[in-house]
Amino acid sequence: MLITVASGKGGTGKTTVATNLAVAVGQGTTLLDCDVEEPNAHLFMKPANITTRPVTTMVPEVDTELCVSCGACSEMCHFSAITLVAGELYTFPRMCHSCGGCVMVCPSGALSEGSRQLGEVEFGICEGIELISGRLQVGEAMSPPLIDRVKEAAEGRDLVIVDAPPGTSCPVIAAMSGTHYVVLVTEPTPFGLNDLKLAVEATRAMGLPFGIVINRADSGDDRVVRYAEEEGIEILLSIPYSRKVAEYYARGRLLVEAMPEMKEAFSKMAERITEKASEGERA
Repeated sequence: MLITVASGKGGTGKTTVATNLAVAVGQGTTLLDCDVEEPNAHLFMKPANITTRPVTTMVPEVDTELCVSCGACSEMCHFSAITLVAGELYTFPRMCHSCGGCVMVCPSGALSEGSRQLGEVEFGICEGIELISGRLQVGEAMSPPLIDRVKEAAEGRDLVIVDAPPGTSCPVIAAMSGTHYVVLVTEPTPFGLNDLKLAVEATRAMGLPFGIVINRADSGDDRVVRYAEEEGIEILLSIPYSRKVAEYYARGRLLVEAMPEMKEAFSKMAERITEKASEGERA
């Protein structure tokens, strides 16, 4: 079963929910940190036995002796990653989407499949919970391929929890793709509600079942609660706004380990998510 924890904006507590949910479920759970531009689940999980594996993507390589300057590859590429200028062929690897189309249309065989490193996948263990994180190289903009590799690394696991990137852009869609249930984390503020609505629209467009977690629940107003009632969206959990919670977070401690009441709350939420996800599979 694949459960994705997402949010319409950054800073809502998405990683807090993902890590505490994984620990509440316990051994045998796999947690994926797919926020590959700024992974931080390891700060709370503190994994051991860490290993890494590089992730590469295909980019075209040009044999200038074979190139006939026909421009077929340049015409085919919608991202201008390969361009013919004054009879010379230029490639821009960081703009390449690795579709391989340019290699296929080249009539002279001047193009071949090369590679460049996007980032790396990191593996670690924390008290029986496997943590798999993606780490995008500095300056890279193509995070979805790395997110896909992180998810592929967890294939065959019984229960996988995904900590998705914030927002509603392509990386988030890549993280949510194929999931059985989405947990949308928000906060009771005007900005939180606005971005929650965007996340709800994206999730509904993908046809995925979902529920809401309200973090810092008593710090704002009741507009998120009223919106959930009007839209028929289930509120899975409300995390209180308290100094105690903030102190544990600042120290990198998990709420379910420091506060017994939070462990019970996250355990009940896990049971509810499993129930709803199973209903969705049967439907």
